[in-house]
Amino acid sequence: MPLDPALTARIAASVAAGFPEQVAHTQALVRFGSVRGHEGAIQDFVFDAYAARGYAPERLALDGPALAAHPGAGRVTEAQSRAPLVIATHRPRDPVGRSLILQAHVDVVPTGPADLWTHAPFDPVIDGDWLYGRGAADMKAGHAANLFALDALHRIGLQPAAPVILQSVVEEESTGNGALMIHLAGYRADAVLIPEPEDEKLVRANVGVLWFTVAVQGRPTHVRAMGAGANAIDAAYRVVGALRALEARWNADKAGRPHFDGAADAINLNVGRIEGGDWASSVPAWCRIACRIGLYPGVAAADAARAVADAVAAFARTDSFLAAAPPVVTFDGFFAEGYVLEPGSEAEAVLAAAHAGATGEPLQSFMSPSYLDTRVHALYDRVPALCYGPISHDIHGCDERVSLASVRRVTTAIALFVAEWCGVEAIAAD
Repeated sequence: MPLDPALTARIAASVAAGFPEQVAHTQALVRFGSVRGHEGAIQDFVFDAYAARGYAPERLALDGPALAAHPGAGRVTEAQSRAPLVIATHRPRDPVGRSLILQAHVDVVPTGPADLWTHAPFDPVIDGDWLYGRGAADMKAGHAANLFALDALHRIGLQPAAPVILQSVVEEESTGNGALMIHLAGYRADAVLIPEPEDEKLVRANVGVLWFTVAVQGRPTHVRAMGAGANAIDAAYRVVGALRALEARWNADKAGRPHFDGAADAINLNVGRIEGGDWASSVPAWCRIACRIGLYPGVAAADAARAVADAVAAFARTDSFLAAAPPVVTFDGFFAEGYVLEPGSEAEAVLAAAHAGATGEPLQSFMSPSYLDTRVHALYDRVPALCYGPISHDIHGCDERVSLASVRRVTTAIALFVAEWCGVEAIAAD
């Protein structure tokens, strides 16, 4: 049943009372340069924060063989993080409500050139309403919001009347294997909430994602005999053209797909990294391009991967150089399918009420052309997987920042959601 207005007001006031501490905690998270492979220290910090609140946290390692056996796993490579996942569970005295997973990731993407930032990337500066820093929005503000929403209930003598599982994961930015590993370990709940920076909206659908590398082998010569060689970098550019044609065909196939009909660029190909050659005066013998492409919900990652490999192979047969030295396509990260959050679940209705209580506005939903860990819970747990979080700017770019006023509203909404979805009980006296 809907929350009593008086309780709603008490929860909102409690979030506000704890918000300075929450901001400081978020800043502490941002100070960790937790790019892929360097998340161990921040996970220790998170572990201690959970333990200090009596949640008895545990660490879970990524199990490469177990992941490799699952069709939804990203490709396990040497680059995969070795940092643990951190899981902590609140257990009520008398469980009567519905259980909940609150999940967030601590890994962040590289910063790019530091001189393009107004402030140092891992210096969590506050300027007006904005908290700056790599990961401030994506998604350390949401990570803190999960914890401080529970703190807000505790501050007024209440706790969830159902199990709440806090999950702090890695690999969200590269494979999705952190969230999937927790699924494989058997953690389940009646609903999942992940507060990614989604402009205070609910993600209704999101794309799947493939990561792949195309390697081109050339024939080196001195530039004085350039015609006798074969330039691998030039050939890689031609391969990109073939991949752009595939991207255009996939985007043209959006008709009749719910939530994608009106999207101009749902299927995005990104050539994210290029490397090749050894010497400016030598025709380059090698080139590699690292790419990301999206795929529609309902399209199997394996089918999309075959389409990518086939498109490269088909183009190579038409190219005089590449026909003799076909490029090699390797899938080396995300191998994830997209999902659609079907409307009408009770969890969505409860979040809509919580959002209205925190913001005074109706909850809107939209399609996100990005990867989200909610796909694990939607596709494999088959429970309502709600992705909803604060207003941000320039995630994955320079001067990434999150609106603190929005973070406070979202934290209030999460606390209200927990209170209604899980129910509440009084904290037992010591």
